[in-house]
Amino acid sequence: MNERWKSTPERRALVTGATGLVGRALLRALGGEAVATTRDASKVKRLEGASQIVSWDARSVLPEDALADVEAIFHLAGEPVADGRWTPAKKERIWASRIDSTRALVRSIEALAPGARPRVLVSASAVGIYGSRADEVLTEDVDPAEGFLADVCREWEAEAARAESLGVRVVSLRIGIVLAKQGGALRKMLLPFELGVGAVLGKGTQWMPWIHVDDVVGLLRFAAGCDGLRGPVNAAAPSIVTNGEFTRALGRALHRPTLLRAPRFALQFGLGEVAAVVLASQRVVPKRALEAGFAFEHPELDEALAVTVGRAARATTNLVAPRSA
Repeated sequence: MNERWKSTPERRALVTGATGLVGRALLRALGGEAVATTRDASKVKRLEGASQIVSWDARSVLPEDALADVEAIFHLAGEPVADGRWTPAKKERIWASRIDSTRALVRSIEALAPGARPRVLVSASAVGIYGSRADEVLTEDVDPAEGFLADVCREWEAEAARAESLGVRVVSLRIGIVLAKQGGALRKMLLPFELGVGAVLGKGTQWMPWIHVDDVVGLLRFAAGCDGLRGPVNAAAPSIVTNGEFTRALGRALHRPTLLRAPRFALQFGLGEVAAVVLASQRVVPKRALEAGFAFEHPELDEALAVTVGRAARATTNLVAPRSA
């Protein structure tokens, strides 16, 4: 059986993007001996699960002491993709926060003596690498698409793969839409659904690859501990659904109607290029994870939403609505 990675003083993990949604959840699961990176450690007094917090600008080589006794690196740093329009400056941040940071991370590994290098690098990637492919079944063997987000993901993975030449096993986790009550896409959806204006996006027939945050964390740890796993790995639940099915399932979980529809032209007007991400059809299958023996904790959408929005639904107003003066 492949064990999920657990940090110890003798075999530590390093987590970049540690203050993000997945980074925080991963730190809690690792066992308390992880090194966490953030842009300014002086502003982060404590991170649950981190034994050391290191400042890193994601462009320079990491301090050597940050990598001492580190056997697994989890690279999760990256500018949020769907927050705001893709202005030229936003695109530059998306690119630099992934490609430039991964290049700097591999340079950090290269600077170490061969015997001091980590055994494995598990780097985030995204299902955006596939573009929009209608009903095509997307396993890890499918060629990447073209376009801005696909190009970012392709270069992101290529930079991570350079660590293979340094004797480091590399896994690129192509992550779908993460379901978590603490934040992410689902948190943004809660308020309109609670108000009864949750809507199907476009035609609603586009495939929507989702995954519960517990399974993202589990798959990160599984990938680090499974010596036979390398290269791209799809991180999406096996029970793939369309946007229409997802919308109705979330409505059921919140006991709210889902009768509305947000037409494509309205999304394109309101979101610009980001609408292409929202409307993309990606029938992603976690072939390599399943073949390697990974067991999803939340493989079915209704159950995943039930455990995720139970408390979040009651707290939606406090979480999302602006405070009064």
